[in-house]
Amino acid sequence: MTRNYDLEAKDHAEHRYAYDFDYRMHRYMMRTFSVWLVPGSVLELGCFHGHFTKLLCERFDDVEVVDASPECIEQASRAVAGRARFHCSRFEDFEPGRRFDNIFLIHTLEHLDDRVQTLRRISSWLAPTGHLFVATPNAHAASRQIAVNMGLMSHTAAVTPAEAAHGHRVTYSMDTLAADLRAAGLTIKGKGGVFFKGLANFQLDAGLQAKIITPEYLDGCFELGQVYPDLCSSIYGVCSLGTR
Repeated sequence: MTRNYDLEAKDHAEHRYAYDFDYRMHRYMMRTFSVWLVPGSVLELGCFHGHFTKLLCERFDDVEVVDASPECIEQASRAVAGRARFHCSRFEDFEPGRRFDNIFLIHTLEHLDDRVQTLRRISSWLAPTGHLFVATPNAHAASRQIAVNMGLMSHTAAVTPAEAAHGHRVTYSMDTLAADLRAAGLTIKGKGGVFFKGLANFQLDAGLQAKIITPEYLDGCFELGQVYPDLCSSIYGVCSLGTR
């Protein structure tokens, strides 16, 4: 089935694609990844409107971006004002012509049809001493477990109709993400969770807008997520080539 990547990235009447909370999460991800960042080049796979791209451009001078949505590339390109090079392509078709020191696949793996095979392909673009950073939504996030107990979801790993409309194919947990990374021949150097999450995105946004949720509260949830990674909003793996 042919996919409409522009349509998948749009807001729908019953569900937004991205919330203010999602953008705040990006900085917490960068804080988490900072100890593994390698000086040099960057390839971002999937950019949406370029918020994470901007964070990458703040830290790196050599940034390339691949996305299958022309509309997302247009918006992300405007967001970074020429500080990154963009390629409109599916990952399955992209030919970079070089290897990269850092590759970022942030909340994108769950959108792919053949995840393990595509991860194998992506690994061939990684420099011998480089790192691949993969982050996905977490099936076991406290907010999803609460939703199941409220009767809003059948099980925590379910792909909801709204998620499916935005192109999600799977909802990962820590073990299934690690399994796919290893099946692709990657070595996991670090893994964990980012940001303890007890509320849905729209609830967090409402709390932020009402100033009930403060930056200090968000920082506290980030710190708590390091204690309870399996209850976090996002889970991640930092991968390399070869053996440990």
